[in-house]
Amino acid sequence: MFDRKKVFVGITPTGWTNDDYPALGEDISFGQCVSEMALAGYEGCSVGHKFPHDPDVLMRELSQRGLRVSEPWSSTYFTVNNMRDRTFESFRDSMAFIKRMGGKSVVVAELGHAVHQQPVPPIANKPLFNDDQWKAMTEGLNELGRIAAEADMQLCYHHHMGTGVMFRPEVDRLMAETDPEVVHLLLDTGHLYWAGFDPLDMARAYASRIRHVHLKDIRHEVMVRCNETNRTFIEGVIEGVFTVPGDGAIDFAPIFKVLADADYAGWLMVEAEQDPAKANPLDYARMAREYIRKTAGI
Repeated sequence: MFDRKKVFVGITPTGWTNDDYPALGEDISFGQCVSEMALAGYEGCSVGHKFPHDPDVLMRELSQRGLRVSEPWSSTYFTVNNMRDRTFESFRDSMAFIKRMGGKSVVVAELGHAVHQQPVPPIANKPLFNDDQWKAMTEGLNELGRIAAEADMQLCYHHHMGTGVMFRPEVDRLMAETDPEVVHLLLDTGHLYWAGFDPLDMARAYASRIRHVHLKDIRHEVMVRCNETNRTFIEGVIEGVFTVPGDGAIDFAPIFKVLADADYAGWLMVEAEQDPAKANPLDYARMAREYIRKTAGI
């Protein structure tokens, strides 16, 4: 299905420890996290707050386990006054980091006015950008995308719960108002499903622009309960709204086929923010890896 020379399978640390909510997995060390990633059969990972900050140390620790870095995260704040310079500085730092690590993709999301880290329900309280904010964001993303492209790298935009680009029409607008040559899409199946939209339909619509994928599954009944009881994003995570591919409501087989038919090249990243006290990280990492082998053939 996929070209094994161009498609790689990785996992994020969010099943072990969580950057947004450090109390989750506080007792789990960096060494345990990356060793279990390797033990479960992954090729790479994104980085977390417990990872070494020295690139040489990080590269040594990962290479000893046959891992490499898949992507850095770089938040943008184009919809907030006086945050443009900080956004560009952060993005350049992320580019330098991933280049040093041997990668080429930088994941970005507009976090201006975002509520996923706030004690409020994410759907009812998400920001709604006005036309000026949309213009500032899309023009800013085009600039960042050109900076990345000039360095033979790529910007991948991550639609995200609790942000101003969460619903499908918002993703559509962002895609329509950005340059397809330099602003690419990160498909996050779980975030889109929780927002109320079909990840398969979006994969079909934007297969040619998808350059990075987060494979996140959803426990549908938990999602419904969280929505009905106005749970916050972190409360949803703790209650188990997210899980790994093959353990929830999303059928990934047709999504994999759409991507493979479009000659997708890049990372397929398992990402399931879970409470490791309730969901053993190694068990779930293995479960996801086996599911991907059986379903995607890699």
